[in-house]
Amino acid sequence: MTDKAKTVKRSAQLCRDTKETHIKLFVDLDPDKTERQVTVDSGIGFFDHMLELFGYHSRFGFELECKGDTKVDGHHSVEDVGIALGKALAQAVGDKKGIARYATVTIPMDEALATVSVDLSGRPYLVFNADFSCDKVGDFDLELIEEFFRAVATYGGITLHINLHYGSNNHHKAEAVFKAFARAIAKAVEIVSDEVPSSKGMLE
Repeated sequence: MTDKAKTVKRSAQLCRDTKETHIKLFVDLDPDKTERQVTVDSGIGFFDHMLELFGYHSRFGFELECKGDTKVDGHHSVEDVGIALGKALAQAVGDKKGIARYATVTIPMDEALATVSVDLSGRPYLVFNADFSCDKVGDFDLELIEEFFRAVATYGGITLHINLHYGSNNHHKAEAVFKAFARAIAKAVEIVSDEVPSSKGMLE
């Protein structure tokens, strides 16, 4: 397995190759509005939809291509995309000087409501309180949503709390979670000062 990354300003380009997946991912935290692109091809339709929502609502530049062993199931692709996204976010944010660091966002999606809180602390931790009333939306295993966010938190060094308060439509519930995550991450990486936001003087 090889992981190669190139960081330019507040962006990161990452290629991840394993026997299970081949991933190319680009994240730009501060894209030019006229040039920003969101393109997603994970090989999994519903997951593509969720990642497109992430790209759009974070307002990041976000480009992903994943070729995985979806003939087995979606697990390897979803988890490895989470690993790649976590690493890319960590690389793009750099030394974290000046960032807001914390953010909490609550998003409604029709009858569903989700709150996501993030701390770009360097200490990975996931709290995932989200229940779905069925196993799948289309061909997508809903249990993989937790695996995705666990990978993002672990490899991004993010303390991540996800709370899905209620909802009846599983598609809407998933959308609320991804949209809230996108907006929370976007707020947390905003430059709000010229200092590292820690009494220790560093975040890692």
